Amino acid sequence: MSGQKRIGMVLKGYPRLSETFIAQEILELEKAGFSISIISLRHPTDKHSHPVHDEIKAPRHYLPEYLYQELFRVWWAKINCTFKPGFWKTIPVFFKDFMRDPTANRIRRWGQAMVLAHEYAGECDHLYAHFLHTPCSVTRYAAMMAGKSFSISAHAKDIWTSPEWEMREKLADCDWLVTCTQGGAEYLEGLAPEGRVHLVYHGLDLTRFPSPQKSPTKNNGSSSGKTVQLVTVGRAVAKKGIDTLLRALANLPDDLHWHWTHIGGGPLKSELQDLAGVLGISNRCDFKGALPQSEVLETYKESDLFILPSRIDESGDRDGLPNVIVEAQSQSMAVISTSISGIPELIENGTNGILIEPDDTTALTKAIENLSRDAELRNKMGAEGEARVRGHFSHKQTIGDIVALLDQSLGASAK
Repeated sequence: MSGQKRIGMVLKGYPRLSETFIAQEILELEKAGFSISIISLRHPTDKHSHPVHDEIKAPRHYLPEYLYQELFRVWWAKINCTFKPGFWKTIPVFFKDFMRDPTANRIRRWGQAMVLAHEYAGECDHLYAHFLHTPCSVTRYAAMMAGKSFSISAHAKDIWTSPEWEMREKLADCDWLVTCTQGGAEYLEGLAPEGRVHLVYHGLDLTRFPSPQKSPTKNNGSSSGKTVQLVTVGRAVAKKGIDTLLRALANLPDDLHWHWTHIGGGPLKSELQDLAGVLGISNRCDFKGALPQSEVLETYKESDLFILPSRIDESGDRDGLPNVIVEAQSQSMAVISTSISGIPELIENGTNGILIEPDDTTALTKAIENLSRDAELRNKMGAEGEARVRGHFSHKQTIGDIVALLDQSLGASAK
């Protein structure tokens, strides 16, 4: 890269359909004058991409996903890193981490960090990692080796499943951290030096989600001609609570006409399809898999009610404030979700949606039935939600905070 304001953006995988908020941030940073280089720990696995990915000019670089597959590249990086003064200061840090986490994953991050420090860090003025777990580990080691500053964007799983000792040390070393929910920010503030953690919501590019040009829905499930269209967008993973949703759907009254669409890939997709069959509702369920943003938007427009019954899974992983809820609200849709993490920071129970406790199948069934039958209430909640999103969740309002923080880091590194 050439020019000023050169940022190395370190990601776990790129591009990813489920991480449009990262792609949107990269595009906005480019518009703000930053020269971005994308450095990914993994190659993409999604078959599709979103339009925003095509608009991003940043070059893409991929670190060795598995060290044994690119042994010469890793070996050559190690040889060159030994000439960096920071390399020898980083070795004790790595070994201290390894003694507490003696895993192959830790060794892989060290190897990836050497490649990052050797091949890319010299062309960057600052490193910026999305996710506090593995991408930040690679970034932290590489920044130390190369003598660069670094910062972090933390989200959900990376906060709630990482050990406190590791987060404390990363927070002590970074310039700053941004996170997207108040709960996450408060937790991390307890681990970080004062003033290091900043709350910055994921903004939505409202030009990609224009106000829906449609009449308020009148579907109330009273007949096949008024079938209520239900939709869930989210990966088929435990924390989304989709198994609970399927059981709630199976408990809906026989006289209510409904159809449910799921958009998203994920390891539990086949298992959830099987569960729908066991529950006897397969003919009313459509598992579409991962779709590009344009098709997701069309599904929002064709649907009446958005449902995402998120939970905290056995590992402690949970959603932050799912971007898909913001998207659905931008399309004037009422939302049924749960009162965990950052979801109540957007959804006010009874105003723009309904919040229930995680895994409360009975309450979920009741909420779905009530909003399905009451189109007027559903439309009112949807309008309230759209007004809230367009008033407080535009990316134009949130990207300025990140720009200011990056400028602050770049100014400090230039001194």
